[in-house]
Amino acid sequence: MHNNEIAVIYGKNPKEMVKRLLENINLGSGWKKEATIALKPNLVVSKKASSGATTSPEMVEGVIVYLQQQGFKNLTIMESSWIGDSTTKAFKVCGYEEISKKYQVPLLDLKKDATKTVKIKDLDLKVCASVYDVDVFINLPVLKGHCQTKMTCALKNMKGCIPDDEKRRYHTLGLHKPIAYLNKALKQDVVIVDGMMGDLNFEEGGTPVEMDRIIVGRDPVLIDSYIAELMGYNIEDIPYIPISAELGIGSTNLRDAVVTEYDIDNKNINTMKASSEVARLAKYIIDQDACSACYGTLIHALQRLKDKGKLDVLGEKIYIGQGYRGQASEGIGIGLCTSKFARSVGGCPPKAKDIVAFLEEE
Repeated sequence: MHNNEIAVIYGKNPKEMVKRLLENINLGSGWKKEATIALKPNLVVSKKASSGATTSPEMVEGVIVYLQQQGFKNLTIMESSWIGDSTTKAFKVCGYEEISKKYQVPLLDLKKDATKTVKIKDLDLKVCASVYDVDVFINLPVLKGHCQTKMTCALKNMKGCIPDDEKRRYHTLGLHKPIAYLNKALKQDVVIVDGMMGDLNFEEGGTPVEMDRIIVGRDPVLIDSYIAELMGYNIEDIPYIPISAELGIGSTNLRDAVVTEYDIDNKNINTMKASSEVARLAKYIIDQDACSACYGTLIHALQRLKDKGKLDVLGEKIYIGQGYRGQASEGIGIGLCTSKFARSVGGCPPKAKDIVAFLEEE
């Protein structure tokens, strides 16, 4: 498979779909059989794939079966959930403990991993050291939206390869630049996108949409460019994509991309429409370097208030983010960083139900 190629298969059975797709592209030809291979899903939260938040365990199982049938035995599943959630719990809830036992593939919680510092231009980046100990890195992101960066797929999924304190820092740096630079520091060899059931609005799921497809490619920039347009965005709407292209990580040139589709009769052309609900809810928020977990929780809380018919009675904006740490204010603050506010909801991240209860009393 060449860097300008993208393969897509449609259907309802992710395990069989991915096996057939990998057979068609002959994945692994040229790899040494003793190669150490990392499988990096998206287990951002402890929620099943049906929520639209996490990588389908059936798809990952299909990848493992294919690789083991090809003679590759040194496989590891590695991941780090977002701040405030447990990777160990996510492995269990999302079905990866069962896969690990069934196929004798170890699970590595990168929250517990050693780190190393890599300098990319003007940024010093802390990354999980174990990622550098593998010969082949297979990225297994979910095709889904993100309440701050609009979408998350191949490039942003690599954030699971950094420690929690670094995840916080990325938000102070504006997310897009450090995400792009991280992908310069860490190379992914193959991207296998779970497009079966994604949430086109929220990275933590809750409003899943059936998309019934799996997408494979070698160039993460090209994959993300393809996904962005699939979701109705221009590539420029997702700044980390063109920044990554400028760094030489990959190409945004979809015009010269070769897209091969399989089982096209199963294609559901009406499932890729993301709503603008996040943008509408974000109008109530003043964000200063908020972490995704905290920001996403607030978005969900505002959605719950909207469902109750109580959102429009909010008479003022809501403040959130690390930029308010240590600042005193009479406004409404969300999260530990706004603890100096006269009115705030604690937690890092806070619970959506606590935010709802607090705002209902305002």
